[in-house]
Amino acid sequence: MKTILVIGGSRGIGAAIIASQLEHNHKVINISRNAPEITSNNLTHYSCDVLEDELPDLESIDALVYCPGSINLKPIARLKIEDFKHDYDINVIGAVKSIQKYTPALKKGTNPNILLFSTVATHLGMPFHASIAAAKSAVEGLVKTLAAEFAPTIRVNAIAPTITNTDLASKLLRNDKMIENITERHPLKKYLEPTEVADMADFLISDKARSTSGQIFTIDCGIVSVKL
Repeated sequence: MKTILVIGGSRGIGAAIIASQLEHNHKVINISRNAPEITSNNLTHYSCDVLEDELPDLESIDALVYCPGSINLKPIARLKIEDFKHDYDINVIGAVKSIQKYTPALKKGTNPNILLFSTVATHLGMPFHASIAAAKSAVEGLVKTLAAEFAPTIRVNAIAPTITNTDLASKLLRNDKMIENITERHPLKKYLEPTEVADMADFLISDKARSTSGQIFTIDCGIVSVKL
């Protein structure tokens, strides 16, 4: 039985990852401000703000999955410096704080690994994404350098999904016209469900991916590399 630490697993992609790992009968530890809706004897929840609070001590973990993110879509003229700082704190500083805290616990794990999250907006120029694309580009740089720094002990990878049907993206999917427009922009004529991202996470934190590190895996419904 593996021990999987999920930070930000109360909803969205994080909640889908927790549900999937519990199905695999792994022990899951969740750190987030709110408890996930799912309950299990294999699930332990710590109520904690990763940016403000001291993180709980853990003895040994096999995977660290950092899920907190943001979608702050505005023209550059309307973005304040505080917006950039806020997105950077959530996506980068929170991840760094978590990794620094739990590196000793990871080194005691079996085939330990770290999984972070980026976005397709770092690979495809998209208007109004300046703040989040800048922050997630920093996440991708972190993945590359930590994969080198931690080799061969700890693997580090990231997933860069396109728009996913979560509360975070609800403003982008709030009516039929917006859903139609987003669907049509993707060559596969769809967007993602959280369970699809969780499936990729399942693979990357499993022993099946034990030879994979320093990679950014795009789940994009074709939008980045396919033009019809």
